[in-house]
Amino acid sequence: MPRLDHTIVHSTDRFASARFLAGLLDAPEPKAFGPFAVLKLDNGVALDYADSLAAGQRFVPTHYAFLVTEDEFDAILARIQARSLPYWADPRHTQPQSVNRLDGGRGIYIDDPDGHNLEFLTRTYSDELLAGF
Repeated sequence: MPRLDHTIVHSTDRFASARFLAGLLDAPEPKAFGPFAVLKLDNGVALDYADSLAAGQRFVPTHYAFLVTEDEFDAILARIQARSLPYWADPRHTQPQSVNRLDGGRGIYIDDPDGHNLEFLTRTYSDELLAGF
């Protein structure tokens, strides 16, 4: 079965944005690869951050969801709180400084420096939950 290998994440400062997420995930320093700052994730997928606005491009912030363990979630949330960063229990940002408990797991949303909506969740949403939306 095919699997995602990498995707490009548009940014205004490729290393600042890649380091922001790396810091939350406690991941290794992003590496330069051509015009990208590459952040490798544990599952083999890479996020290739590109300086899109520097090339005169526009981009719309998007959503990236990261499935993490309960322990990883606790560590990520602690890093967010230690930095006094705003986070929300929902993607529309109506429940500030809260954690959702959807489908028996936990989840939060945070904006990266370019407005991308980063989600950290401990359980993949079930078909039953998704059918209710």
